[in-house]
Amino acid sequence: MERGTAGWGSGLLGVIIFSGSLPATRVAVADFSPMFLTSARAVIAALLGAACLLALRQPRPERRDLLSLALVAFGVVLGFPLLTALALQHITAAHSIVFVGLLPLSTAIFGVLRGGERPAPAFWVFAVAGAAAVAGFALHGSEGGTLAGDLLMIAAILACGLGYAEGAALSRRLGGWQVISWALLLSLPAMAAISLFTLPPAWSLITMPAWLGLGYVSVFSMMVGFIFWYRGLALGGIAGVGQLQLLQPFFGFLLAAILLGEPIAWTMIASAVIVVLCVAGAKRYA
Repeated sequence: MERGTAGWGSGLLGVIIFSGSLPATRVAVADFSPMFLTSARAVIAALLGAACLLALRQPRPERRDLLSLALVAFGVVLGFPLLTALALQHITAAHSIVFVGLLPLSTAIFGVLRGGERPAPAFWVFAVAGAAAVAGFALHGSEGGTLAGDLLMIAAILACGLGYAEGAALSRRLGGWQVISWALLLSLPAMAAISLFTLPPAWSLITMPAWLGLGYVSVFSMMVGFIFWYRGLALGGIAGVGQLQLLQPFFGFLLAAILLGEPIAWTMIASAVIVVLCVAGAKRYA
């Protein structure tokens, strides 16, 4: 019981931190190219992770862990950040949050495929209902979507679900922050090379909001959030705790409204109540 409660609490904190990712990315891509933003955030987070691994003298992962770490790096270090950065050049941050409502379902499916979990049938009812509530609300209350942006977001959700499930399963052996740190280090050579080839042509043209966006996605979205998120998934279960991501769109809509001035519908409150009930039901049957 205490283990599960700690997992859900840690997972919720991770979700709150991740909620600022899309608005911060939206701000950052106004001045940075998607490729530079994706690679630079990974390089900065990798340096932080390396410092932690060295300071705490963490043992190297075993050879059997390399494939899992590569999948984590593909999903959450490269895939999701790059695909969302590309998508946000075509769609608004508010519209992109439509697809975040599908992330818990993606995570749960990969939790079964890669994590060996077997939730009860009733869990899937609540999971699908929650995803439908989020997607339905967001589609009704948002504008600014395009086919290219929507397809990029779908690909991002699939990559992220794989990275979350794979990292959570591996966290049970290595620890949450260790997994994301090693995955970042594994991708560091490639990300550093991409950063050098995609440097902004004129640093003087980069505005302060873009720098702040880069800082947030580098430190919090790419490192700190994963410390809590992988810990939560490992302790509370991938499929169950993953449903907390259903709350992320509502945190994200709030941040998009406050920071970017993007409109949100009053139906957000009603939809949020439905989502909370779905999360509670999924938690019961996970």
